[in-house]
Amino acid sequence: MDLLGAGATFPYPLYSKMFYVYWQKTGVKINYQAIGSGGGQRQLLNMTVDFGGTDAFMSAEALEKAPAKILHIPTCLGAIVLTYTLPGNPRLRLTPSLISDIFLGKVTKWNDKRITDINPNENLPDMNIMVVHRSDGSGTTFVFTDYLSKVSKEWEKKVGRGKAVNWPVGLGSKGNTGVAGFIKYSPGAIGYVELGYAVLNRMPVAAIQNKAMRFINPGATSTSIAARVFLPDDTRISITNTKAIEGYPIAGFTWILVFEEQAYRGGPEKKAKALAKALWWMTHEGQKYAEPLHYAPLSPEAIIKTEKIIKSITYNGHSCLE
Repeated sequence: MDLLGAGATFPYPLYSKMFYVYWQKTGVKINYQAIGSGGGQRQLLNMTVDFGGTDAFMSAEALEKAPAKILHIPTCLGAIVLTYTLPGNPRLRLTPSLISDIFLGKVTKWNDKRITDINPNENLPDMNIMVVHRSDGSGTTFVFTDYLSKVSKEWEKKVGRGKAVNWPVGLGSKGNTGVAGFIKYSPGAIGYVELGYAVLNRMPVAAIQNKAMRFINPGATSTSIAARVFLPDDTRISITNTKAIEGYPIAGFTWILVFEEQAYRGGPEKKAKALAKALWWMTHEGQKYAEPLHYAPLSPEAIIKTEKIIKSITYNGHSCLE
């Protein structure tokens, strides 16, 4: 039995681990193509995959236009980090206004007084800032631009939020892997990636000032704290710019997208049941693999809502979970 998915690069390190372990345990192969959240949504809508992966929840309008009802199943949470390449690998602190002005092209030098004032112990060079962003439709971009739109009225007005936006400055690269690689080998570069990609590449990450005016380092704990909010039944929620005192401000859920009714392509019922069973494993036993890979596992409250969603997956009107 093979299952096919495509979408977000954000959770790919975790999904790779989960799917390998699940194959070893059950013999069910889950092939996942990390092509970006936009691609994952498109492929599901085109009915060319069994599930899509996305870090950007689908809008009410997009769900209404879909050929059938789509469910959002959260699998974990992650932090979007600002990573960079500078001499000496300084540990930077950045404020919301500085981040927005760097990505708007208004702050262009690493030794700009606004940066050095909040990083007095770091020897920052007289070097141009090179902004790096995603070139593909990306849920990571959606989370990052959603954050910028909340903290900067100018960003919200000029650029806005989305899986793809018209960047005022910078160079693009495909996927979290591409952005991380570009930054790592480009002195003076800064960009945004999921935390695990920065850790894997041994790249520094910035502490970000949150709404409570505290500089917070990204990690599983600070991401979990950011997610301590009311979760709607469909789990479609933004948790950027959290009010939590110790919460990391650029974080979000990532979801698996599936059609509620699985008989839509005339495929076998056993495949629909295998998909539901795999999703249940990912959101239960599979959660233990999240934190070692720098993701935050689902909270007990999120798991309760997730269970209800997975139980609603049907084949010809009958639940796919035995």
